[in-house]
Amino acid sequence: MSIVLKIIVQRLGLGVVTLFVVSILIFTAVNMLPGDFAQAILGQGATPEAVASIRRDLGLDQPPVLRYFHWLAGAIQGDLGNSFAQANFASFVGSDSGGNKASVAAQIAPRFWNTMFLAGVTALIAVPFSVLLGILAALYRSSVFDKFTNIFTLSSISSPEFFLAYILILFLAVLNPWLPSLSNIYQGMGFGERLEKTLLPALTLTLVVTAHMMRMTRAAIINLLASPYIEMARLKGTSPMRVIVRHALPNALAPIINVIALNLAYLITGVVVVEVVFVYPGIGQLFVDSVKIRDIPVVQACCLIFAAAYILLNLTADIMSILSNPRLRHPK
Repeated sequence: MSIVLKIIVQRLGLGVVTLFVVSILIFTAVNMLPGDFAQAILGQGATPEAVASIRRDLGLDQPPVLRYFHWLAGAIQGDLGNSFAQANFASFVGSDSGGNKASVAAQIAPRFWNTMFLAGVTALIAVPFSVLLGILAALYRSSVFDKFTNIFTLSSISSPEFFLAYILILFLAVLNPWLPSLSNIYQGMGFGERLEKTLLPALTLTLVVTAHMMRMTRAAIINLLASPYIEMARLKGTSPMRVIVRHALPNALAPIINVIALNLAYLITGVVVVEVVFVYPGIGQLFVDSVKIRDIPVVQACCLIFAAAYILLNLTADIMSILSNPRLRHPK
């Protein structure tokens, strides 16, 4: 087995172990929440018999360890369980315990693809924009452009997402009605209309993630500009832009790839606030709604998807860094 393939297999195995540990933490944290889920579902007027029936039909009367392994086994097979809130509880109270249950996977699938579309649009805007700003800031370091770029990006990352969202709504939807303030996405919508309604939340997320990627690109390139091979390229009369793009940037890819992957992971796992502000029908909005109504299977599934996406993107960044830098393939 080659060194690269061996490293990839090791990283994937580590990712599976990490996801298993995270699944335990998710299940434990959700089930440690105060209150009785069946009581919260039925309301204050529920009788003890109805609460006991709901708990039995939902499997809440089983030991936590048994419920965890049932949930884990289903998740491995792609079955994330059934939504509590979407079930027909009248049938639970009666003798028929089959119920009219709604699959969590079917409920999450369209929301997940909406979030992926939002993250994809943001990535297409943010990644090239951030790398270009980083290259220009490194090329003209200590200049007015460099100082302005640093102040702008640090201001944007220091501001809460909801504040940036409301500022963009004010200037781009209220004072200048160029974009819709609410992202009312629905099934069957055309690509152009979907893109238009997604653009404002995508711009908000772009402002949030640009600073990390820009500053890492700038720092990585500046760190290499004092290298002997860069000095040799300059002595040969190579233009400053060509020195950075042709010689410095390829050797600075490893840290840049890492920070880009981390920010892409944030686009999937950290969109909750932005989706709530713009009423965007993504998985973040579904997560908040499910927490409000104590829909535990949906909450667990959303957390597991967030964790899996974050771990997968981190593993991808790790593997791409190793492929882009041969020195990382061999132990020191």
